[in-house]
Order: sequence, then structure tokens, then C-alpha cells
Amino acid sequence: MQQQSNLKPDTSANDEMASIGASVQHIRIKPGKPLAEQPEIGHNRWHPDIPELTSVRPGDEIVLECLDFLDSQIKDTDSANDVRDVDLTRAHPLTGPVHVEGAEPGDLLVVDLLDISCVTPVGFSGIFAKENGGGFLVEHFPEANKAIWDLRGRYATSRHIPGVRVGAMLHPGLIGTLPSQDLLNEWNRREAILADKGQARPPHPDTAVLRGVNGADFDRMAAEAARTVPPREHGGNLDIKNLTVGSRIYFPVYVKGAGLSLGDLHFSQGDGEISFCGAIEMDGAAHLGFDLIKGGMAKYNVTAPIYVPGIHDVRYDEWLSFTGISVEDGVNHYLDATVAYRRACLAAIDYISSVTDLTKPQVYMLLTAAPVEGRYGGVVDLPNASASISIPTRIFDVDILPQDLVAGPASYGRPGVEMTLS
Repeated sequence: MQQQSNLKPDTSANDEMASIGASVQHIRIKPGKPLAEQPEIGHNRWHPDIPELTSVRPGDEIVLECLDFLDSQIKDTDSANDVRDVDLTRAHPLTGPVHVEGAEPGDLLVVDLLDISCVTPVGFSGIFAKENGGGFLVEHFPEANKAIWDLRGRYATSRHIPGVRVGAMLHPGLIGTLPSQDLLNEWNRREAILADKGQARPPHPDTAVLRGVNGADFDRMAAEAARTVPPREHGGNLDIKNLTVGSRIYFPVYVKGAGLSLGDLHFSQGDGEISFCGAIEMDGAAHLGFDLIKGGMAKYNVTAPIYVPGIHDVRYDEWLSFTGISVEDGVNHYLDATVAYRRACLAAIDYISSVTDLTKPQVYMLLTAAPVEGRYGGVVDLPNASASISIPTRIFDVDILPQDLVAGPASYGRPGVEMTLS
């Protein structure tokens, strides 16, 4: 393994690194080029021994560009064959790790999301085929599908989901710190049990990319490194749409230097990212600021990331909400909030496909790409849990509210109508 001191990037002007202002580093990607062809920028597995990409001090800022989460496999075409045939073992290409000077195990790493932008003006969302893992509604939508999105300013439109304009909620789907060896071992122990049942993803060392690691060290690390697909105690693939511009995130530190990495940048996403290939995925850039709270994990009893939600780029004030309960195919699932949310999503798909020209697969892709709000209602009213999904009505070119009122228009409860209660 190379020494870390030899792996800090050159901050002079070149294809890999440039400087913004007097002190802000800018790590650049080559869009469209897989991580394996530019391994110097990062990694697609978690391991404590991955050498640092660069180093910052508390108070510093940095701009990290990131490849899309499917590693440049999806193309701007009208065919969904690339989604159908995608190699999911290549997800997610991460940029990092960033060494934060002074960070020690037990500290809290404070990360400010100062800005996020797209690197190229094209994004995508889709539905994975059942044969390739599917998504939340895989039994109802087993075939692959794809939507290409044009990213223009703070809005996205798609020729594959016409009549819709989605406002930006730019955020990293995946951001986290490096695990300690003990924590990695614990992940592998508990996930191996699930992998034997087909409920977790094994390491797949053949497609691992670990920046700065070669030879026997690579073979050892790739065999035990964790996939980036699930979220864990360090953060990782959280897919929280409210981690947007203006967010402050407090990460547990497990190794010296913290080792922050990020990727899977989204233009927008609905709560739950229900189709798995669900957000408006993009090549993007994140401008980050750093600070530390020494001994913060013990002081504040923090064992997983906590955060302050960011500033939404587009705010919607008119919504239509759909409900679901934990009853499916005539079976009561005892307080199962997942079943309830699935039923709410299916209710929304059935309704919107009836009042617009969109097909059910198009609506499914829309629910996962637009900034819908998912909520759990009652999880105590046995035997049924309840959940809801709320859709901003202003994303549509047409009015999607129920019409044909028998008594004619009524002001009570109508969105946008000012009311005075005596």
C-alpha cells in the first residue's frame, strides 16, 4: 500500500484538481468515465484502510465532484436496456475519503452542505427489473423502465414523463465517514446472516475500487470491504432528501481523520426513493465546510448521524395526500408500516394515472423522483398501521384534484383559498 503522504492530490491547475478562491480545493471528475478508469478520485466500498484523497482542517471548505450512483452506465437514450442490464455491484462511486486534521475516534465531524450543483445537465431515474433486484413495488412493476431528465436551473423536465416539472432539492444520497476495523467486522458479521438468505449484498471483490490500494493489500481489503448500498451507523446511503443545501450534519468519527466520502448526488427525490433507481440521479458537485466537536459522541450520546434540515430550493404549498393501511391481498399485517406505505404509494399511482395521461410506470418513476412527502401515521392502533404519501400538485401541468362536485365549488378546504374562522 502506498503511504498516505504520497496520495494527497496536486492542488495546481490540472485535469484532476483546481483551486477555487484562495483556499478551497476542488476535486474534479471526468463525467461519463467509470470509477475504475479514474480510481484516483475515490472508492466504491467501505474499509478503514483506504488512503486519504486529500486533507482539510476544521474551518476549511472543499468542493467534491461525484459520478452518478450507477457509475456512468446509464445513457441519454430512449431505451431502458441499460437499466435492465445494469451491473449493480459497481454502485456507488464515492469521492474521498477526506482526512480532517485533528479528528479522532469519539469526536463528531460537523459537515455543512454549502452548495450542490449538477456537473452535466442530464439526469436519470428508473425502475430496476425484477431479475436485477427490482424496487419497493417490484411485484407490481417487474419490468425495467427509464426516464431521462433535463436539468435546467432549479427545475427538471423529462420527455419520458411529460406534463411535469419538478423543482430542485439537491442533496447527497450517500455521505459518511470510514468505519473502524471493529465496526466493519460487525457489519460483516450481521450482514452475512442476511446474505445467506438473499437479503443483503455480498462484497463482490471483483468490481471493488479502492483508491491507492494495490496487490495483496487490495485483495485483502476488497474481500472484507462493505458494499455501499445500505445506510449504517456511520451514515452512508441515507437517501434523505432534506439533507439539502443549508444542512448541517453531525457524523460519528470512528477512525483517525474521520475519512469523509460522498456520492450518489440527487437533483430531487421522494421520501423512500421507492423505485431504488429512484431519485433524479446526476453527476454533481458538493461544496462542503468542516468542523469538529471533540469528544462529541460521548458528550451528546450520538451513535449515528444527526442533522439540521437544509433550505429547500423550491417550496410547494399545495398537496394531495393518499393513505394506506397494513392490509394487503386480504391479509392483515400486524402494525406493518412498510406495507401501509406501499399501499399508499399504489393508491397514488392508481389515482394519478386516472386523472392524467401518464401510465402507471411513469407515475411510479415520478413518485420516486419528485419531492413527495412520506409519513407514518398510527403505528399503535393494532392491528393496522397507517401511512401516507403527499404529492405537490403544482408539479403537474393540469389540475389533479377530484372534480365534478354535485353542489358546485366550495371554498372550505380548497387549496389557495383564504379563510377566516369566527
